[in-house]
Amino acid sequence: MRELITEIDIKARAPLVWEILLDFEAYPSWNPFITKIGGAPGPGSRLNVVMEQPGSRSMRFRPRVVVLRPNRELAWKGRLFMPGIFDGEHHFVIEPAARGSVRFVQRERFSGILVALFRKMIDTRTRAGFEAMNRALKRRAEGAGR
Repeated sequence: MRELITEIDIKARAPLVWEILLDFEAYPSWNPFITKIGGAPGPGSRLNVVMEQPGSRSMRFRPRVVVLRPNRELAWKGRLFMPGIFDGEHHFVIEPAARGSVRFVQRERFSGILVALFRKMIDTRTRAGFEAMNRALKRRAEGAGR
């Protein structure tokens, strides 16, 4: 198993950050990492996701939503081919921070027999993608109030 965690403080309230996070149609206009999401975010639903990791070609997958807590957390679980090969459970978490701010945490737990093979990619390209999305979300949320 391998876990990747990134976080960023955003000077915005949780409902605004949540609204941006769930506005899947707008992702192509601001998100450099997850460039497209289709589907409705509901517990058990499937999403169509396109990720663009820096230095890699795009990846398409169909994860299933496993957590949906409004203004707090969205999580999905996806896999490569079949269970146990390369599975990932991705979480977007919005935590209270200083007054009027939140901490956005992006976390993924990778498991399966191919995780060791992809360790370097997870630690570099995937981390860079998480961080790019975090910064873009911060810019979008903080710019919304202006």
